[in-house]
Amino acid sequence: MLDASAPLVWFLIGVGFLLAELMLPGLILLFFCFGCWITAISLLMVDMAVEVQTAVFLVTSLVMLFTLRKLFMRTFGGRLKEGADKELADRAMGRQALVTGAISPAAPGEIKFRGSFWRAVADVDIPEGATVVIEGPASDDGLTFRVKPL
Repeated sequence: MLDASAPLVWFLIGVGFLLAELMLPGLILLFFCFGCWITAISLLMVDMAVEVQTAVFLVTSLVMLFTLRKLFMRTFGGRLKEGADKELADRAMGRQALVTGAISPAAPGEIKFRGSFWRAVADVDIPEGATVVIEGPASDDGLTFRVKPL
């Protein structure tokens, strides 16, 4: 590679890894981004052959991946609040909702409740546009309500 452009190339490859990490979050590509940037900084200080550059990139990326990923996951990973779905289901019970997609016993439909769309199941056919009463959650995922006609 050329003297002045090699660090720039490694920096831009790192930016590519960073953008890919933003699109596919998993805190893996981020460490390859860091490896590229460390390689670019190293090239600014010491002239290296392409093979050495590649080795610096791979070693720094993999060492950081295996040593820092758990720490990053604990720091930046979200925490799920237990009981949030149960609270929503409890507040929804007995409330009315509008059917936005026909519901039948054979296939779930869709309701609009509090401005959001939810899957819904029922024991009878309910046409689109009807008003229903929410009986409670229909599944453990917290995304499907059991409803009955008003």
